[in-house]
Amino acid sequence: MEDKDIDKELKKVWEEEATQQPNDKKEASWNDFSAKVFEKKPRKIKPWYYAAAAILVVFLSLSGVLLSDNSFGGNRDMAYTIVENPTTKVKLINLPDSTVVELQPNAKLEYTNDFADNRKINLKGTAFFKVHKDKEHPFRVFCGKTTTTVLGTCFTVTEGEEDSVSVKLYEGSIQMTVKGNSHNWLLSPGEEFVYNKQEVTVEAFNRFKDFDNVPLKSVLKYIRETYGYEVIVPKSYINMQVTLRLNEKENLTDVIHILAEMYNLTPQINEEIKKVTFK
Repeated sequence: MEDKDIDKELKKVWEEEATQQPNDKKEASWNDFSAKVFEKKPRKIKPWYYAAAAILVVFLSLSGVLLSDNSFGGNRDMAYTIVENPTTKVKLINLPDSTVVELQPNAKLEYTNDFADNRKINLKGTAFFKVHKDKEHPFRVFCGKTTTTVLGTCFTVTEGEEDSVSVKLYEGSIQMTVKGNSHNWLLSPGEEFVYNKQEVTVEAFNRFKDFDNVPLKSVLKYIRETYGYEVIVPKSYINMQVTLRLNEKENLTDVIHILAEMYNLTPQINEEIKKVTFK
């Protein structure tokens, strides 16, 4: 790059107003800039070159500070792992502590690499958690301005628009806190916590899926749509009437066990093709 072009590039940075860069563009922006400007050849450096470069570094530093304020309770000093779900299907994740997460489409979570001792999740979007019990290491989910703290339970966290968050509890108990609010909310199974426009409500919701005297094929359809597994039973059982109540977030293994006990059948599970065959 010629000196006059370098002058033009740096003066442009010097004169324009400060703007924040998105975190995922910081490194690319700097690499592009340095490739153009800092070529390996002798040249006369003008005093304000360093000032312009310093402004760029300040921009990048500010972006990093802003990101850390709302992540892991304000602590981003350690290495972390990012898991995203850009697909249209639910993504199943097994965390290092054996906690199972169902990450919804377009959702993202982050956790520190020392997760066994520091069980903290930063969530964007919606996810269901089946938390592995560990009394010595509470499990925390940071979403917007809310923090969900648990020991071992099943719940769903959903991030909405305008900084709203809802949490549905299916099993166990959880404690909810909101940034800037000294109050704690303790939830019981079947309760939903909603934070919206700086206001909190806790209301009951139906956490069960009821089948009232319906053909067994209705239950099999529910399993296929909810868990993604095809279930095959002997033809003589398809239209048998069944009355059954399931927790909406019941583990698939438990659902299969219930059906096996009800009809005295033996299930065979093929994980590769996601198929359950009762014989």
